Amino acid sequence: MRDYIRDADEDLRGTYEEPMTLAEYVEAAFQSPSIASHASKYLLEAIESMGTRPVVEQGEEKERYRFFDDPANDGEHAVLGNTDVLNAFVDDLRTIAADRGKAEKIVWFDGPTATGKSELKRCLINGLREYSKTDAGRRYTVEWNIANAADTRGLSYGGEVESDDEDWYESPVQSHPLSVFPGDVRKRLLSDLNQTNGDHIPIDVDEALDPFCREAYVYLEEEYRRAGRQDLFSAATDEKHLRVKNYVVDVGRGIGVLHSEDDGSPKERLVGSWMPSMLRELNSRGRKNPQAFSYDGVLSQGNGLLTIVEDATQHADLLQKLLNVPDEGHVKLDKGIGMDIDTQLVIISNPDLDAELDKFADRNGRDPLKALKRRLNKHEFRYLTNLSLEAELIRRELANETSVWTDAPEQMAERVAEAITLDVREGPGAVRARELAPHAIEAAALYSVVTRLDPEDIPLDPDLELNLVDKALLFDRGYLQVGDQRREVSAFDFIGDIEGTHGIPVTFTRDVIADLLHERLDRHHPDLDVSAVVMPSDVLDAMVDELPDAPVFSRAESSEYEGRVSMVKAYIFDQQEDDVLDAVLADKGVQRETVEEYVEHVYAWASDDQIETERGPIDPDPLLMKLFETEHLGRFSNDDYERNDPSEEVEAFRNEKVITALNRYAWENRDEGFTVSDVDLTEIPVIRTVLETHAWEDVRRLFPDLDPRQWDDPPANTETARVKDRTIEELKKRGYTAASAELTSRVVMKEVSYTWD
Repeated sequence: MRDYIRDADEDLRGTYEEPMTLAEYVEAAFQSPSIASHASKYLLEAIESMGTRPVVEQGEEKERYRFFDDPANDGEHAVLGNTDVLNAFVDDLRTIAADRGKAEKIVWFDGPTATGKSELKRCLINGLREYSKTDAGRRYTVEWNIANAADTRGLSYGGEVESDDEDWYESPVQSHPLSVFPGDVRKRLLSDLNQTNGDHIPIDVDEALDPFCREAYVYLEEEYRRAGRQDLFSAATDEKHLRVKNYVVDVGRGIGVLHSEDDGSPKERLVGSWMPSMLRELNSRGRKNPQAFSYDGVLSQGNGLLTIVEDATQHADLLQKLLNVPDEGHVKLDKGIGMDIDTQLVIISNPDLDAELDKFADRNGRDPLKALKRRLNKHEFRYLTNLSLEAELIRRELANETSVWTDAPEQMAERVAEAITLDVREGPGAVRARELAPHAIEAAALYSVVTRLDPEDIPLDPDLELNLVDKALLFDRGYLQVGDQRREVSAFDFIGDIEGTHGIPVTFTRDVIADLLHERLDRHHPDLDVSAVVMPSDVLDAMVDELPDAPVFSRAESSEYEGRVSMVKAYIFDQQEDDVLDAVLADKGVQRETVEEYVEHVYAWASDDQIETERGPIDPDPLLMKLFETEHLGRFSNDDYERNDPSEEVEAFRNEKVITALNRYAWENRDEGFTVSDVDLTEIPVIRTVLETHAWEDVRRLFPDLDPRQWDDPPANTETARVKDRTIEELKKRGYTAASAELTSRVVMKEVSYTWD
């Protein structure tokens, strides 16, 4: 417990500072200008402070801001995907912060449910909170003490007047410390500060003190004027009356969030309300004293940084009241009392806000909502169209795995296919481990993505017959492996871009899988708990079965999505088949040295060169190449050679499939002294496909007595039993449990048995 308390003390020690004088703050701002940044600039600096990382989305490599990965909270509220949307938001902030336009705009995030809009809100809150704890991200406001101004004689003559901390009152709306200065002085100060800073985005603080702070300042100024002081500003802002203090950004302190359930008049929701009891207590001679205002509206809470209107459709009446707030930076508390604000306005909505805004569209120029629509800068969130991102999201929903995946695309495929084991309560005190078999999450994610893609926008290629699964893989990896060829996304033409606007949401997938985890599956095995395993086919069948009853889908959508499941099932079976086939032939794989030797001989053969050995240079061996191509690759037979000399087909294979890929890799990674042994051949996609592909013909040749029809329960002491035992053990090394390996190999061998003879 002492360790926890010590850690908490250490965490807070670096978060808060002792209050400083106004002069000390100005000096600190010249040393670190970022602490004086206005709202949009501060938000931009917070996002940029965490850098970027490369990602692949819709087949293209993009730079993504790490801020949206929620790194301070280990990705708990990371926004997955939608990188183009987030980058466009950052671009807007740059334009707004630099005052190059869009100052009057309200940033609008629109999109279907479960697309990450709420996560964006939480990510912004988390990220800004953590950034405000750093030295560069310190955020400051002012607090006042007028209790010690009652006897100005002591102050007039420099006497010390003690005061309690309870007499200090912080600005209720996080007023910027520089707003204390008169306008002309502040302009000169900012000019000098920006000249020192040298940033292409200047700091811009042109807000006056908020009404609460203004009341304190005017009171102090009046007291000292009556006392005959000439240095009124110095007296009113003396450290006995004014302190600058830092605060940690959070909801209510620099971030205002208006929720869908919040009610009240527009003024109450925007800025707050008057407190009648306080008005009577303050006895302000008939006027409304700003000290008797609550300042709990969303703009008051978000002043200084960020204002978010969540589920904006519920506050459509309020949006029109916000029309002039961004460009004027001013809002009214009452008829004669206004308040300057500095905040970045963001609204979040589902697509129903579009309908609300368009209800008068048929009136053309007389549309009463036209001015509002002109001020909204729309960014559309969409469903994920990357397989790996959707798999990551499903695992988040099911197992609360929050760490953001940053693997390279080649390694990402392995993570997508991984199994997951979850503890499921089955009764009082009864907990059972349930396994989602390898490829189960992948199946759910791929099916979800396929429902979100436009079937009219299949990549156009006259030489290939591609379907929506191919398009999904292209979006996820940036390339397609078609046989021996790797086709980059740039080689394909697309018709349009409406992907992700509809389809199966992750919440539907999550609920279907959660229900499956509680179902008792009718499977049996004498030794293994196969009924605890949820297979990919179970997930896909359950998703299709639930489509007609889900209220989020129309009948047409349910029918359309049901028709797309077959291509997903076919792809997932291919992945299972590859796993089983590789496991069956695990002991028969080609050694790296053998592959290197073959490639080296082919390279020398193609360049009419010799191979350097310990015994001196030798000619490439035609027999060695022939045996590798016929026995290991299984690409050719003896009929394709005249003795050991290759036919035209073999020569074409060597040149087009091996040499071309090797030369490309050598060129991209060229340096002095390059040799084939310097190459990790498995890193060359084409060569990896050619050299690591197994086929059932190899199984037939190596295991002539294997009978797939006996796989479920093979007779003892048969080749089928021995091969099965080795296959199950090999699958276990590759992430399967014994139970899921048993079921997966059964599925594959059942299909193989139909064509085995």
